[in-house]
Amino acid sequence: MVGAMIGEGHGGFTRRDWLAATGMAAVAIAVPGTSNAKAASAAPIRLNLNESAFGPSPKVAKAIEATLGNIARYVEQPDVDRLAEQIARHEGVAAGQVVIGEVLEPLGLYLARQRKGEGNVVYSAPGYTALIDAAAPLGGVGKPVPLNARLENDLPALLAAIDAETLAVNLVNPHNPSGTVNEAAAFDRFLAEASARTLVVVDEAYLEYDDLAARSAIRQLRTGANILIFRTLAKAYGLAGLSIGYAIAPAPLAKGLRDAGIGAPHSLSRLNLAAGSAALADQAYIARVRAWTLAGRKRLEQTIDALSLDRTDSRANFVYFRTPTANALRAEAAKRNILIGRAFPPLDDWVRITVGTPGEVQAVVKLLGDTVKPRA
Repeated sequence: MVGAMIGEGHGGFTRRDWLAATGMAAVAIAVPGTSNAKAASAAPIRLNLNESAFGPSPKVAKAIEATLGNIARYVEQPDVDRLAEQIARHEGVAAGQVVIGEVLEPLGLYLARQRKGEGNVVYSAPGYTALIDAAAPLGGVGKPVPLNARLENDLPALLAAIDAETLAVNLVNPHNPSGTVNEAAAFDRFLAEASARTLVVVDEAYLEYDDLAARSAIRQLRTGANILIFRTLAKAYGLAGLSIGYAIAPAPLAKGLRDAGIGAPHSLSRLNLAAGSAALADQAYIARVRAWTLAGRKRLEQTIDALSLDRTDSRANFVYFRTPTANALRAEAAKRNILIGRAFPPLDDWVRITVGTPGEVQAVVKLLGDTVKPRA
């Protein structure tokens, strides 16, 4: 694992597969597989975008089928409200605090409009910059803060970077691309101090992949802190192709976002609302996805450790490790039709690989064994 180092910054499954994966089978945790070996062998192994290799709950397919008969009708506000109320119950907040949709990009524009041409967004680098990129056309400036030596969010440095022009601090927890989380007490102190000075946006896209619920910033938000939490259903819930997520925010901010048209019925579809509702309702399936993912992640970590390579303590659905042959590894992976993560400068000798199915994990184990030389 990463110690003292210099820190800088699905195949898809058929409905039958989904039913087999989540049915009351004799095996408590049966990992989904593909029913078409020929098609699977021709398709690339997608381990580059942190999608779920296991697909969504089987309840999603049923919900979509039930919705198709009403597809000719526009989404109306009561449709959105029903999902918002479900999310509110799930998160323990008021429905008025929920904004539905992939909110980060429109949030970036919304924040930049508050102080056009002069505001900044403090964020960890390298990192996921959708919010920062969206603010740029209106003059919002990203203010990058390098990760610390363990490739975690550098909380003291992030706090020090806040100034009078800061629109928000944006951090991902677990972080992307490193997969790390901060020590719980230090993270809580940071949230209290930073949110007293500016809006803190916490992207918790990967929270479901480990035992991290107790670390969610939702606790501080419930007590009135100036925090917005973003969750997506594109990761553990398996809905990357339907683009649905939600934000939870203080009620005045949530109202401001909705008044600006964010999460409006016309921006959503009946299919993603139905799919999102069904996916959220099946938490037993998410527990299975977590177990499958943790098993695959552990196997990849053991392989990386056997090669004596530095790696982070990832708590997400991917591993992140350092190898001097990173470019050669990416090139060899491409030859084998395996897609792995791009470089995240300046960490060019680090590699991010998503945890896939057992067969996909085995392909990565072989790739590493054939390509990466153990560090002396």
